[in-house]
Amino acid sequence: MPEKPQTKRIWLEVVTPSKLELRKEVEYVVVPTIDGIIGILPGHIRLMTPLATGVLRYKIDNQDYYMAVSEGYLEVTPHKVIVLAEAADLPEEIDVQQALAEKRKAEAEMYKPFSQNMEIALSRAISKLEVARKTGQKIE
Repeated sequence: MPEKPQTKRIWLEVVTPSKLELRKEVEYVVVPTIDGIIGILPGHIRLMTPLATGVLRYKIDNQDYYMAVSEGYLEVTPHKVIVLAEAADLPEEIDVQQALAEKRKAEAEMYKPFSQNMEIALSRAISKLEVARKTGQKIE
């Protein structure tokens, strides 16, 4: 029996505790997980895994788009990718100066006792700056 042709797009939803950040039909998604970065195409097998802080990338009409995501869970079905993140920042929401200040503060606090929150803050700031850089924002 011939296989059904794969659809060329998959739904991507990025949800934070405060709102639905993004809902788009995309060609593929690349997501940071605690086990590494994974790529997801339409027709992907079902998957549920913890999300890592990092840069999420997706493609629409042969153009890559980026957003910073922070910890949570990833659910994948053959037709949909759901990212449940503690925080998510689109490029236009990123204040580069604020992200640089957050990065400096986290780096200064990291080596003090009980600095686990600073490691998370540093990862978030670095992810925001990477998204800003990839989308052409000037970083001083």
